[in-house]
Amino acid sequence: MMAKIRLGILGGGEDSLIGILHRVAANMFDQFEVIGGVFDLQHEKSLNFGEKLQLDSSRIYKDLDELIAKEKNLPADKRLQAVSVLTPNFLHFPMAKKLLENGFNVICEKPLTTTYEEAKILNEIQEKTKAIFAVTYTYTGYPMIRQMKSMIKNGEIGNIQKVDVQYYQGWINPLIHDKEKRSSTWRLDPEKSGISCCIGDIGTHAFNMAEYVTGMKVENILADLNYLYEDNPMDIDGTVLMRFPGKAKGVLRASQIATGEENNFTVQVYGDKGGLKWEQENPNYLYLLKEDKPLQVLKPGHGYLSEFSLEGTKLPPGHPEGIFDSMGNIYYGVAMAIKDKSKFEGAYPKLNDGLRGMNFIEKTVSSHQKGNVWIKMED
Repeated sequence: MMAKIRLGILGGGEDSLIGILHRVAANMFDQFEVIGGVFDLQHEKSLNFGEKLQLDSSRIYKDLDELIAKEKNLPADKRLQAVSVLTPNFLHFPMAKKLLENGFNVICEKPLTTTYEEAKILNEIQEKTKAIFAVTYTYTGYPMIRQMKSMIKNGEIGNIQKVDVQYYQGWINPLIHDKEKRSSTWRLDPEKSGISCCIGDIGTHAFNMAEYVTGMKVENILADLNYLYEDNPMDIDGTVLMRFPGKAKGVLRASQIATGEENNFTVQVYGDKGGLKWEQENPNYLYLLKEDKPLQVLKPGHGYLSEFSLEGTKLPPGHPEGIFDSMGNIYYGVAMAIKDKSKFEGAYPKLNDGLRGMNFIEKTVSSHQKGNVWIKMED
């Protein structure tokens, strides 16, 4: 039996929501073992958290430079093989760049960087090093999303005519109307978050999903963003029209001020032979629409599903799986790539997906600032 992949983590400490998601996901298929990392900027906090995880304190480092230096001095069969970057946005680029340059495989939270230029630099380095690099667009790991992708690829809904992706949250609503609160939230600070809040945080998930399930690349976009207050430099709501190759059109709607909404991410794709719908808050149901048949509801774990969907299903039918399982499927895809055993295209989002995401963010903001005009996406 092949040994587990030795994993390090940057960020994701005791108070982190995303940290536990990644740790559970990494352990889900018994492919990774968390060895150490830098969990907090304060070394004492990092050490205390590492102790709770029952990790060797000598592998809990003060910073990334120390991690790289000491890990590279270890024998090849002991040193970290992959590192997850779970820090705020502005740290993604410098950390991922150092890791790539020093021979580590990388799993990075999205958005990939804070600028498109930074993303292009990472892409160039990764092409030279050939390291495995995943960007955690988490929702691509859901079995029924993978089923949707397989069905569209197999032509089961025909030629795509319309793509509708919506991602509505309301979490920023209590903050945005208070000047002090909106000025002290890191998500609304361009220095830490980049040029976009809503599109950069959740809109990029929707954009990635539109391309992931359809297998098509967006060619042109037109955006209208909402900032609400003159002193707020970051969008908190937006609508983006999208043009795909041929005659297919799309709309992307994202909001963090959709009052009362929690994590309402929906994906709808319509072809000339049928349509497919999926809702993140009810992720175990995929709806198939046909003009000449009753509505069909497809559910995980059944033999009628694609091999790709079934690979990511861990429980028998009727046992709900959720966000931890989705992230776990991405980690499994990364593990198979590291071990050179990949079977499915789309098993994990690659660096190029993060690159396109950064391009989309910048083009969206540019379209809005230029007066809501059509802008061509770069390849």
